[in-house]
Amino acid sequence: MSRQWLHSALFTALILAAFGLQGVSAAEVARAQFTTGVVDREPVDAVRGVSADTDRVFFFTELRDLQGQHVVHRWEYAGEPVAVVGFDVGGPRWRVWSSKQMEPEQTGSWRVYVVKEDGSVLASEELSFGDGRAPAAGDSESITVPETHFMRSGSGS
Repeated sequence: MSRQWLHSALFTALILAAFGLQGVSAAEVARAQFTTGVVDREPVDAVRGVSADTDRVFFFTELRDLQGQHVVHRWEYAGEPVAVVGFDVGGPRWRVWSSKQMEPEQTGSWRVYVVKEDGSVLASEELSFGDGRAPAAGDSESITVPETHFMRSGSGS
């Protein structure tokens, strides 16, 4: 092989890497966080723990490149599912949130999983509610999402 051919091949590879793949991105969760409120489709704060006198907690997620898919927030307390809120993703950047009315006797560890329709977990976050701690749910690669538990909450681009 000639050196000129090698230089041409390397130059072509660099051009393809720089321009040919531009705009291609993997589906992802850009942000996932607990918050005490959502205003204008944005979380008002980011919390990892709240006091037991908190009435409601929100879980906010910004999804990227998942348009046309169904994604859920699966809320768990002490490792047990308590709510599943579904969203139909309508665009390349889609912000969704769900909320949970908190009960004073449910102190401890809460976890929300962001789950695709096929059961794959995109993200999860943990929240400490009140003073006590319940056992944390273990991370899982796949979660079964029963259709009968779907609820709807806020969403939009």
